[in-house]
Amino acid sequence: MDRNQNLNRAETFSFINPWIRYFLFFFSFLFWVFSLLIIAIGVYAKIQKATDTVRDTFLVDPAVVLIVAGVVMFFITFCGCIGALRENIRLLKTFSLSLTLVFLTQLAIAVLGFFYSDQTRDALGKFVKKALVHYRDDLDLQNLMDYIQKEFKCCGWNNYTDWSWNMYFNCTPENPSSERCSVPYSCCTPVPGEVAGIVLSQILICQIQDEITSVS
Repeated sequence: MDRNQNLNRAETFSFINPWIRYFLFFFSFLFWVFSLLIIAIGVYAKIQKATDTVRDTFLVDPAVVLIVAGVVMFFITFCGCIGALRENIRLLKTFSLSLTLVFLTQLAIAVLGFFYSDQTRDALGKFVKKALVHYRDDLDLQNLMDYIQKEFKCCGWNNYTDWSWNMYFNCTPENPSSERCSVPYSCCTPVPGEVAGIVLSQILICQIQDEITSVS
């Protein structure tokens, strides 16, 4: 009788705390689903992208970056999810090692960015300049720049005059664009409840610019 009880205890014994086990499984499953969503977004963006002008700005297509990041995240979370569910020590070790490598990589990038801040700033400045030049050439790039400017409440790299690098916003007399001598809407500070007023003001500015151009 005691022998059978000992065998049953040995079969049901687990080295992993049940709370930690299901906690790890739950969050690994959430990020596993999130990784599938990232892959889907990357594939959709890659298929829907009509032009390749964004490659002049980015070293790698952002859609490809999303797909690669999603695949890596899928592999890591899969190891954590199945390893926690099946109590597979090898998968859990792989999951732990992968997270450690990701953390060390991020730490190395942060340290290099700190010690080579001037080079990082120059590289970032070149990226922003190319992004300003190709602002109207790619919708993904346009949405990214608008998000950055609204999130950080900035306009251009140094100031609003940086938008003169764009052929649609520069103030040269030969520029036929209705957006001449202006900036994107994301440079403006919106007033709550006055979204329609912002659009109306932009229309009035365009009309005034057209009148000035016709007079001159």
